[in-house]
Amino acid sequence: MTTGSSLDIQVKRVHDAAEPDDGSRVLVDRLWPRGISKDRAALDAWEKQLAPSTELRQWYGHDPAKFDAFAERYRRELDDADRAADLDRLRGLARSDRLTLLTATKDLPHGHVRVLADVLRSG
Repeated sequence: MTTGSSLDIQVKRVHDAAEPDDGSRVLVDRLWPRGISKDRAALDAWEKQLAPSTELRQWYGHDPAKFDAFAERYRRELDDADRAADLDRLRGLARSDRLTLLTATKDLPHGHVRVLADVLRSG
């Protein structure tokens, strides 16, 4: 799911096979995904600090009816000054090559990576 803007960012499940055109592969989940070895994940980085807080993740519970409220709360978490350098680092990767944000989430349209990708593109 690649979209426009000057940043080339796509979102994929970490369970999907790595592709040659993935560019930098960055896992953005707080917890390591079950059933995935580090070799199979083929990561360039694991930015777990950019995942939603445990409290927010538990409140959301991947309920699509709560997605809009979840996205708003997650954006506020990403606005924290402590995360600015991490977001800038990912933007830098996306400026130099494709950035593939990885997650174990099955419902990508209602997952945090969609929100994170939007924040990166708008920043």
